[in-house]
Amino acid sequence: MDTFLAACVQLSCTSDVERNLATTDRLVREAAAAGAKLIATPENTPYLGPHAQKVELAEPLDGPTLSRLGALARELNVHLLIGSTAEVAPDDPGKCFNTSVLFGPEGDLIAHYRKIHLFDVDIEDGVRFIESDTVAPGDEAVVAETPVGALGLTVCYDLRFPGLYEILREEGAEILTVPSAFTFKTGTAHWHILLQARAIETQCWVLAPGQTGEHDDAGLRHSYGHSLIIDPWGEVVAECEEGEGFCVAEIDLEKMRAIRRGMPVVEHRRV
Repeated sequence: MDTFLAACVQLSCTSDVERNLATTDRLVREAAAAGAKLIATPENTPYLGPHAQKVELAEPLDGPTLSRLGALARELNVHLLIGSTAEVAPDDPGKCFNTSVLFGPEGDLIAHYRKIHLFDVDIEDGVRFIESDTVAPGDEAVVAETPVGALGLTVCYDLRFPGLYEILREEGAEILTVPSAFTFKTGTAHWHILLQARAIETQCWVLAPGQTGEHDDAGLRHSYGHSLIIDPWGEVVAECEEGEGFCVAEIDLEKMRAIRRGMPVVEHRRV
């Protein structure tokens, strides 16, 4: 499938899991009705609230939350990327994994990726957040081969580590997914620049669904939104406005191949 429609769903999630899932269900259905065959949701889709509770709510990959979302993918006959969810970490009961999950059109879980780079930052007059207090890091890059292309899976803060995206390109990625909950401060400064850079460097399509607005975690989070779809030349081809919704764009894998043929940067690399 060289050309198809893809969608990024933008959410403003809270600690109200049922509300989050109901909104996700509605927007994914609307994106599918618009013709999207690959639909991606943001980081922390089922829950975005106090992190101690996130660990308590963590489930295995075959738990009820992901089973429900897999059934949605099957009903709509789409590839559905749940940007991330809290996955039980059996070897570390005080923490969870921040895991991105890809369902196929038959509802089967075809790939999952555990976020490698954790958001431990303390920006003066800005953002202080220590994700590693409650999240265990993953240790494996993941490329999922699908009928809609080879998807390189990442999550949010991974975006600042170009080496990961170089590995994904070397392993065959054609579409990069970057589900996020970028803070308003860092998003305003860096979101578009970093995503366009990753697209240009890897010559990949980029799907970057984001959280937007305020969340109910004691004022710790104000997410930037601006979910994006970017082509392999670095051009933004779709973008969400503020608030919940989705954006759609046509993914053309032959366009990606033409860019790579015209500028074969992988073949030119010397170091």
